[in-house]
Amino acid sequence: MSTPHFQGLSVLVLESRRSREMAALVTTYGGRPVAAPALREVPLEANPDALAFADALLRGDCDIVILLTGVGTRALLEVASAKHPREAFVAALARTNVVARGPKPLAVLRELNVPVWATVPEPNTWRELLAAIDATGESLDGRRVAVQEYGKANEELLHGLEARGARVTRVPVYRWALPEDVGPLRAAVGGIVRGELDVAIFTTSVQVVHLMEVAASLGQADAVRDGLRRMVVASIGPTTTEELTNQGIAADLEASHPKMGFLVREAADRSPALLRQKRNAERPA
Repeated sequence: MSTPHFQGLSVLVLESRRSREMAALVTTYGGRPVAAPALREVPLEANPDALAFADALLRGDCDIVILLTGVGTRALLEVASAKHPREAFVAALARTNVVARGPKPLAVLRELNVPVWATVPEPNTWRELLAAIDATGESLDGRRVAVQEYGKANEELLHGLEARGARVTRVPVYRWALPEDVGPLRAAVGGIVRGELDVAIFTTSVQVVHLMEVAASLGQADAVRDGLRRMVVASIGPTTTEELTNQGIAADLEASHPKMGFLVREAADRSPALLRQKRNAERPA
């Protein structure tokens, strides 16, 4: 069996914390890494929106709390614990009507012994979430509804709640922000648009969001989507692949195991052939 090899392809690396390690892997497998770190870690205690939500919850100023993700639910708990006793926050949550979107936030709530007012069935989209609330028979008119977010806002969900008369408060819980220096990401946008890059490797869904956010700020979102269609797009796993799909980008390969080493090795193994197929398909008959 031949050793995987990028065959000199230029590989966009969006990893931040392990950027050097990933670039070294790309080089080991014969690729030319182009580093554009897409994330910056933000201390959870620096999240004023989440802290304001915690204050409101303990005052009894929330009627319904919607938890969209398990990771975000845990992050929200950590934020609140920076200001309030954990037990007090959990008790206040237990006194509120809580909606869990899918099994991951539900698992966290079970660990906390917090009862759930409504659960959202598969495929756990905003449509099923609104339907689950409707199925309770409770009116949302005038109700104070807090929506825990992790990443980008779900505008369809927010609009659906407001259309039912709810007074909606967004509670963004971000562990990550854009880098302080977005120059490399801007350069990556330009490289994608000009066709200078061959492979893009995404190791988290937030990288997808941030790349497209920077592209949009430059008026290049559609051009980046077009450029990525001419590249090989590699995803570390289902969550990242889903975000790529949400952004109108198709993943050409997904790692067999959600680990960086597997992802880079498999991208090196498959990218040259995938890229040839794409470029041959673009050539006129």
